[in-house]
Amino acid sequence: MEAAALVAMTLLLGALVLLVALAVGRRKEEIREEAEQAAEFAAEGSAAKGPASKKLKQEKQRSRKDKPAQHSFSHSLLAASLKGHSGNVTCLDFSSNGKYLASCADDRTVRIWSTKDFLEREHKCLRANVELDHATLVRFSPDSRAFITWVANGDTIRIFKMMKKDDGTMSFKAAPEDFPQKHKAPILNIGIAETGKFIMSASVDTSIHIWDLKGEVLASINTNQMTNSYAAVSPCGRFVASCGFTPDVKVWEVCFGKGGEFREVTRAFDLKGHQAGVHAFAFSNDSHRMVTVSKDGTWKLWNTDVEYKKQQDPYLLSTVSCASSDGSRVALSPDGRVVAVSDGCNVAMYDAASGRLEEELHGVHSEEISDLRFDMNGRFLVCSGDKAVRAFHNAPGYRAAIRDMQDMLKKAQNEAMKQRLQQQIRDAQSALDTVLAGPLD
Repeated sequence: MEAAALVAMTLLLGALVLLVALAVGRRKEEIREEAEQAAEFAAEGSAAKGPASKKLKQEKQRSRKDKPAQHSFSHSLLAASLKGHSGNVTCLDFSSNGKYLASCADDRTVRIWSTKDFLEREHKCLRANVELDHATLVRFSPDSRAFITWVANGDTIRIFKMMKKDDGTMSFKAAPEDFPQKHKAPILNIGIAETGKFIMSASVDTSIHIWDLKGEVLASINTNQMTNSYAAVSPCGRFVASCGFTPDVKVWEVCFGKGGEFREVTRAFDLKGHQAGVHAFAFSNDSHRMVTVSKDGTWKLWNTDVEYKKQQDPYLLSTVSCASSDGSRVALSPDGRVVAVSDGCNVAMYDAASGRLEEELHGVHSEEISDLRFDMNGRFLVCSGDKAVRAFHNAPGYRAAIRDMQDMLKKAQNEAMKQRLQQQIRDAQSALDTVLAGPLD
């Protein structure tokens, strides 16, 4: 008995030693990678051009000779290339107050950029580390004081709070516990309702979960679309929509009582008209317009400001031919005037009213574009696809606004209205001229 006990004790101690060794090895690897990332960010963000900076860059180049060079890109509408991530950027999101852009990458960081720096030479950012994991998706909370992520290895939602320190800088703190694992297939998207009442997560099978903010599942939706290709929460926070293998987009309303208690998820309306599966869709800021892009080689614009409870269907406003492929993304400017569609590494921008192709951006990234969206004010279109985030001036938006105001000017009845419109047209034209003056040096 004593011999058996001794053998068991020896085996147990051996296992413990092995576990400790593995943990120490993993932590050393993490520390090495974090130090490497910090050195890279310092080298890129520093304005110093002295010998120390040159030496650091030379050391970085020597240590990464086996890695491909950063993709270079230029265009007359390019406002900024945000470079800070050492891994491929997979998701972007603007805060509701318009001040921040969040980006996440497989380098185990989420970076928070200031939108007011887009036109500056330096693009500083704040960095939140995702411990022992990396985020594939990120979404700001409605109050812009927190963000949620989908963590790849944990396969679940993790919440981070953004807190200001006494010195005015920002710190990030992850919630003590992640949400429970509920999805059985790879995740597609997550979202937070602008009302702050629920969180949505959707996977590539046919499942969508509606959560409360504490991680309890309020409801589950089976989309019955064979597979999901995209899903999102509407900007108004009332709807959840999905698209997939079938040629339609399905929209549900998430209903709450007057006291804020969850009631039910009910079908609101469908967007029907495509001839093949739908890659993706997007809402205008007021949720009164939606745009869809399909495998049938078209994008469609819809009027969704309808009384669906009275069985009124959305109106199809236009159908436009476009280049698209699996993984294509579509964005609709907040005012509904501009549609942007990604196809591989390229982006096309269209006037929403006429369907006219306004801009073609080729080879924006070295890899397929992973995310595409307009900022809250419609000034910029941003996209990701490799280690950089590109921000473009929304020149088609300025042109569309000028055309709309010129039409209003023709119909203006009184002199005061005419003068006001004339001034607005001059201001918009001046802003457009500045945008078209050329790329940054």
